[in-house]
Order: sequence, then structure tokens, then C-alpha cells
Amino acid sequence: MKRLALALLALASLTAAAATPEDRLSSVFQAIEANQLDVALKRVDSLIADYPNFRLAYLVRGDLLLARARPLETFGNVLKTVPEGRVADLREEAMARLRAQRQRPADDRLPRYVLQLNKDQKNALVVDARRSRLYVYANDSGTPKLIADYYVTIGKNGIEKTREGDQKTPVGVYHVTANLPRKKLTDFYGAGAFPISYPNEWDRRQGRSGHGIWLHGVPSNVYSRAPRASDGCIVLANQDLESISQSLQIGLTPVIIADEIEWVDRSALETERASLAAEIEQWRADWQSRDTARYLAHYSQRFSSGRENLASWSAHKRKVNASKSWIKVNLGRVTMLRYPHERDVVVVTFDQDYKSNGLSNVMKKRQYWMKENGRWKILYEGAA
Repeated sequence: MKRLALALLALASLTAAAATPEDRLSSVFQAIEANQLDVALKRVDSLIADYPNFRLAYLVRGDLLLARARPLETFGNVLKTVPEGRVADLREEAMARLRAQRQRPADDRLPRYVLQLNKDQKNALVVDARRSRLYVYANDSGTPKLIADYYVTIGKNGIEKTREGDQKTPVGVYHVTANLPRKKLTDFYGAGAFPISYPNEWDRRQGRSGHGIWLHGVPSNVYSRAPRASDGCIVLANQDLESISQSLQIGLTPVIIADEIEWVDRSALETERASLAAEIEQWRADWQSRDTARYLAHYSQRFSSGRENLASWSAHKRKVNASKSWIKVNLGRVTMLRYPHERDVVVVTFDQDYKSNGLSNVMKKRQYWMKENGRWKILYEGAA
């Protein structure tokens, strides 16, 4: 029991009066650590009364009752008549919630992926699949600031989705594409759903397929699901989904899904952002100068855009630039998001204002930049 109590201590960083069910569960563990088992039992009973579908709370209550008779070595020391699969799922959920609290990022640590948000993006979501955790970052003058985090469920077969029906959650940089309210869905999706942009341009380049990856809630008869229990979607408790839904912007909010988040300090993030920003500005200036050789030097030999490779792209750009007597290019609302699980790949999205003799247009563009031999190069370019 002592070992269990010490492990639970890390989850008790918040006050017993905290509002969310997870925070109230923390206050239960806090009482256990203090060996106040009667207090813990009262608190978990209160939690169950308010959230009768929070199955993990029942497991903790069972442990507390058994602790009166014998020491506990792990979560769910229940009788063998209870199906082990159900207990294992709850045990995994408990440990995932514990790990998230014990391994909370320090205030000076930021996810390596959010290099820059544009002024219109209120938030970014970053999912740590290994820890079953979703972190919500506010846009603090272009850089991320952690404001909340939540327990989540991912695919039954883990991550790195490659095909339809593999029951895996994709790894990558995506955006919220729609808001599907509760009234348009079955109870399975709970409080609603927010589809994300899988497969994106990078996924298609890698030959990945499938569709229908959403952020969504849970059926009304459960509070949460096991860490690995979806068909590939990211699933939150209904209360948590409703909480984050207030800050989601269709077409704007990034959803970055990583195997395990890489944390860096602010100075490292700024150094990387500045390096890529300088390269993007040089690309813009070289395009505007009509020096086609310098402009094309920014593109990788592995570049592709739809059906075009570097050779066809270069031929087209030489022909177009030769017909222009002047070109003006301005970039606005620039977003830079590093791709998880890839070596130095960054997704850059911006508004492009192009003017020349004979043509004037504004479009939202997306590029994938990758470091090759120490220099940033463009791998993909197209409309966003």
C-alpha cells in the first residue's frame, strides 16, 4: 500500500476542491498518500455520485475497500471473477493519468513542433500519444503557451496510420476541418466531433490512405475510454471535448500528433524559427528579383507538387518569369509547424499576395521545407 500511495502522490498536485473529475480524483489520491483512507473513500463516493459513469473511480473505490483487509500492490486488486480485460483497461488509464501528472512539462519547456503561429490562430493542440495526453497551447505573440491538458484515447493498434482500417492514429501536422455537433451524430460520438485533415499532403506523398480521423467525445454511459480503444480517432471525455471546443477554429487550429513530444527551451525554438524564417524571406526575395536560378536553388531535387517534379516545375517557372518585367510578392499570416517523427521537416502555411505585369492574385499556400546538407529546401508547394 505504501508503494502505491507514493506513486499516487505525484497526481495530488492540485487542491481537493478542483473542479474537474480528474482533479477530484487527484484529491482522492492525496488522501491515500496521507493514509486517510476514510477521507479518500468519502471523496471517491462523492465523485461517483456526480459522475456515475466514471468507471476508473469505481476501481479506486474497490481498492480502498480491499485495503481494509490486505495491502495493495497495484491498481485493481479485484477478485478473479471480474474480467481481467476490463480491469487492465482501467489500470492502464489510471497509470496514463498518473504519468501525465508526474511528467508534466516544466514552465520553460515547449513542444519543438510549434515554431510559429499566425496572429489569427488562437490555439494549437499537441498530442503525446505515448502518454495519452493532449496539450492545449495559447498563441502568445506567435509562440505557444500551455493553458490546459487532457487525457485522451488513441487507436487500438497505436500510431503511424498507413491505410484504411488499420485502427491506428496518424502522426503528423493536421488542422481542424469541421465542427459536427452532437445533434447530427449518434451517441457513440458523445458531445460532438471535429474532423482533422488526415491524409494531408505529406501523407499522400508517403502513400498513406484512409479517412475519418476525428477528435470526438464518448458515449453517454461512459466517462472515458481506455488509452488504446478507438479506430484511430482521438477521443476525449465529453466534458473535456466541450472545454476545448470553445477554442477550436475551423481551418485554423493545428492538431499536431506525436509519438512522444520533444521538449525544448524557448531560445532553441526561437533559433530554429529564425533560421527557417530567414530562408523563407530569401526565397520570397529571390522570386521577386526574377533571378530564376537563385529562386529555383531553394527547391529540393526531390521536390514534387501534384504531378510536377523539379524538372517540370523549373521549366514552367523559367517560362513564366521570362515573360515578366516586374514581380512583387508579399507573405502574410505565416505559420511554421515542425513535423513529428520526421527529420527536419516543417510545414509552412501563409497568405501569398502576388502581383506582376499581367497578373494579380492572393492565395493561401502551403510548403514543406526540409533540411538538406544543412540548408532548408522546399519539398512540396501548393494551395492550402
